[in-house]
Amino acid sequence: MNSILIVDDTAFTRRVLRNIFETLGLHVVAEAASGEEAVRNYCLYKPSLVTMDITMPGMNGLTASRKIMELDKDAKIIICSAVSRNDTVIKAIQAGARDFIAKPLQLERIEWAVQKLLGAGVDDRCGDRQEKQIAEVLA
Repeated sequence: MNSILIVDDTAFTRRVLRNIFETLGLHVVAEAASGEEAVRNYCLYKPSLVTMDITMPGMNGLTASRKIMELDKDAKIIICSAVSRNDTVIKAIQAGARDFIAKPLQLERIEWAVQKLLGAGVDDRCGDRQEKQIAEVLA
């Protein structure tokens, strides 16, 4: 089963992402509120996918992404950030991110990115989802 590590310093964003991943049938193995915690949790849980915010206290998401990539060159990291200038996106890709999702988060965009990176292991529930569930997840 594919596993997810959610990294964001905002509890609300972590909750939104957890709800989205659970709606997609994915297992969230851990959450982290800082880059240091992200690297530690990556080593502990070896998740299939990491979502990473950029702006966090202490070690930022770009540095944490580079450190994770040093540990595992095959790590799959998606940057989820409100800072979406071209230079930031380029820095994220250079740090090892496989995708960049601008906040505010959208279910369909996250689903597309996860499908692209994890492929057939993702439980595709598009046809079964209710509009009400989507509204609740993104609220």
